[in-house]
Amino acid sequence: MAKQLIVNADDFGRHVFINRAVELGVEKGLIRSATVMVTGAAFDDAIALARRTPALGLGLHFTLVNARPVLPPDQIPSLIDPATNELWPDHGVFVKRFLAGKIRINDVARECQAQLDAFLSTGLVPTHADSHQHMHVLPGIIDVVIGLCLDHGIPAVRIPAIPVSLLATRPNNLGEQVGRMGLHVLAERARRKIQAAGLRAPEHFGGIVAGEAVDKKALRRILLNLKDGTTEIMLHPGTDNKILIPATAWDHDFEGELEAVTDPDMVELVQQLGITVGNFTNL
Repeated sequence: MAKQLIVNADDFGRHVFINRAVELGVEKGLIRSATVMVTGAAFDDAIALARRTPALGLGLHFTLVNARPVLPPDQIPSLIDPATNELWPDHGVFVKRFLAGKIRINDVARECQAQLDAFLSTGLVPTHADSHQHMHVLPGIIDVVIGLCLDHGIPAVRIPAIPVSLLATRPNNLGEQVGRMGLHVLAERARRKIQAAGLRAPEHFGGIVAGEAVDKKALRRILLNLKDGTTEIMLHPGTDNKILIPATAWDHDFEGELEAVTDPDMVELVQQLGITVGNFTNL
């Protein structure tokens, strides 16, 4: 069985320096897929870039946290932080409220539909769906996403399942490992639902799930251990850490990920290993 690689850039449209990184990643490196954040300040710029970059497959990054909503806040009150009048700040707050029954699935469905409508209004065809901070694999929310995909012909959904190694668990990373395990369980549950609905997903997933960047060393390790079938590597590349870290309130090495996927040695390694690089249309 052949080995296929999808390098997907998340948060496309969040900032122009993220958009520029996606463009460079297509021109000089391994990026052939991105998921656009329609709530982002640079959404229009991202769409213009996608129109002039036919090699880039464009999916939808459903966003239920850490952004402004598409709908007026009073139409989706359970999703809104009253302190900011925007979506809840991160997955931790959202999940706690979700488990307490304070997130209304109807609000989720309305906001997701509005985000999809904003994407479709561009005339572009989404290759797949995923979500900001993986909120789409939560029970009930995955059903909303599957329904929207089926209704609008979106053929594929991300499954962010990274197996957890008990051997790698230490007292100082216990919380992270528990979080990874929970995500893995939810993602595999979502995979079964997606497959039952007739949608597609890559067999394997790599990239960050707890904040660390996919630098050259990490990318090389993933490539050398790539399994048969299709593997998605999730990235958050950018061109300027000094601007993007405060702009996103996230201490992430955006530049390091861009350097990894545009490194000539990485591109050559992919070719040497006979790995096919594509996007979700190749599933």
